[in-house]
Amino acid sequence: MNKSELIDHVAKGTGLTKVDAKKAIDCYHETISDALKGGQRVEILGFGSFSVASREARAGRNPKTGEALTIQAKTVAKFKPGKGLL
Repeated sequence: MNKSELIDHVAKGTGLTKVDAKKAIDCYHETISDALKGGQRVEILGFGSFSVASREARAGRNPKTGEALTIQAKTVAKFKPGKGLL
């Protein structure tokens, strides 16, 4: 399912127009994104939780050349599904 299919499904399921459903979905994504950027954890009971994790720098290899390189440390978003999701 892509975003436009999700918008169609939400619009049909809620009786909203597609424009309003898109606004709601965009607001939902923006709210979660802003919370994660602020280092907060977002937990939606029955669905799952979003959190932020740090990955340490590590050694890696270029798959084309086999040359050793260092993969930089970075911050990533994580999702852990809730019991009700699966």
